[in-house]
Amino acid sequence: MSFYVRVGDVPPKRHTFYAGADGQRLAEELMGEEGFRGASSLLYHRHSPSAITGVEAASVPASPLSDNDPLLPWHFRAGQLPAGGDLVTGRQVLMGNADVRICWAKAEASSELYRNAAGDELVYIQSGAVRMESVFGALEVSAGDYLVIPASTTHRWVVGSNTGSVEALVLEAAGHVSIPERYLTATGQLREGAPYSERDLRPPAGPLVSDHEGQVPVLVRTRQGWSRHCHARHPFDVVGWDGCVYPYALSIRDFEPVVGRIHQPPPVHQTFAGRGFVVCSFVPRLFDFDPAAIKVPYHHANVDSDEVLFYSDGDFMSRKGSGIGRASISLHPAGFVHGPQPGSVEASMSADRTDETAVMIDTFAPLQISEAARSVADPDYPYSWAR
Repeated sequence: MSFYVRVGDVPPKRHTFYAGADGQRLAEELMGEEGFRGASSLLYHRHSPSAITGVEAASVPASPLSDNDPLLPWHFRAGQLPAGGDLVTGRQVLMGNADVRICWAKAEASSELYRNAAGDELVYIQSGAVRMESVFGALEVSAGDYLVIPASTTHRWVVGSNTGSVEALVLEAAGHVSIPERYLTATGQLREGAPYSERDLRPPAGPLVSDHEGQVPVLVRTRQGWSRHCHARHPFDVVGWDGCVYPYALSIRDFEPVVGRIHQPPPVHQTFAGRGFVVCSFVPRLFDFDPAAIKVPYHHANVDSDEVLFYSDGDFMSRKGSGIGRASISLHPAGFVHGPQPGSVEASMSADRTDETAVMIDTFAPLQISEAARSVADPDYPYSWAR
């Protein structure tokens, strides 16, 4: 849930007869979560959003997933995966379980209209710039931006002709992606001391009303599979909306890190929460300032979770000598004790700050691994601590 936003032409009272500027009655759509008990928004369409003229089965291939058996830590070089396609059908699933799928895309084209009815999506833009257009309006995002897209939001990704490719880490959740409860007051405001505030959250600029005439196909992902609905009118006919459910962006650069006298545990970096997983942001910060502090993470065992770390940018001091670099993704599964690479503790003693940006995903159910991920894995990584 985000804070309340009102955009465009909205009637003074909900669920009442309301005509637009042309005198035509607007069609009200409630987009709500948790069966009318959760957050919601009301959108006002020029035409019925339910008017479809045809439905057909669709197929979006994905690399098959298999168990991490025998148990291994992994290093995937995501940047070596082939480029192509768009930010929807061009995604390559790397890991997943019943709660979340972790994907990588290096898109070179704009996408068709798309709606994920299976859950929210969280997209982290690694490089490039792209425009996300939706029934709520448009959002311009670029390297370092997170974008939360609520389930069932009809949208598309528009890559400019001069933009080139766009690299992105994509999380497809089976539920909703939210702000952690401990950052919120009882009334939903971000607390003092939270690592970001409402001023850092960017809602869509809108409304965005298309002048397209005629039928329009929309690719729909559900829990059962894929379909393509042909809408009688373009879904971008919303003249106004209000509520607390909508896409929003947050730059990782606006995440305020916590600094301590000694090393702080990963929960201080938490940025988002999902069903069965959490997302954390590691950004440049001052190092721990006790003279005896060990500044890089200590060895730790993931007793209850698999830990995925996406290395976005910078100097990854604790991983030197492991082969980890920009656009690397590591998986340290439950049952494996991991920590700093040999020599990194000593090398950190004279440093006064970190210079790294990374995204961490902790899942509370084991992750399976795709054939695509295995194709770019470093076979020597599991043994890099013994060098």
